[in-house]
Amino acid sequence: MKKIYLMTAFVLCSTFAIANENTSTIDATKLATVQTAQSVQTTNKFRVVTRPEIVGLWGMQIPNNRKCIEYYNFKSNNDVIIKSGQEWSAGVYDYQPSQDPANLLPALILQIKYDNNEVDCSGHQEDQTGDISQYFVKWKNAHTINFCSNEKAEQCFATLYRVLP
Repeated sequence: MKKIYLMTAFVLCSTFAIANENTSTIDATKLATVQTAQSVQTTNKFRVVTRPEIVGLWGMQIPNNRKCIEYYNFKSNNDVIIKSGQEWSAGVYDYQPSQDPANLLPALILQIKYDNNEVDCSGHQEDQTGDISQYFVKWKNAHTINFCSNEKAEQCFATLYRVLP
């Protein structure tokens, strides 16, 4: 009889020991899963950066010199490079989308920081360093824009075609 009691006590104690071991294994697994999930959350951060729709390389044919194309490279950091014939210029730009797209055009402000003072596509040689210009951009489609002198698109004077996105 004593053997039965001792055997029963032994079996019951060993069951509790096994249950405790499994619980700590499950707790360790849960802890590892939570730590992995937390590290994934910290390592998978990403930023969404919007850029002006004008960013890219644009080309414009000069009316009196069809063989020469003037290029405007609007970069996403607001730098602009302009290449026309032998002339090239570098500067900054600010593209301001219209608050009322149905009635007003977006504005584009260019400031030339450097000009190499060579002959451009139209045959002129003029150092434009320091010049600030404001244009209004009329979008015909995603690949064609006009530069206009007022926000109502009444006086558009240049057509640019997208070369690269």
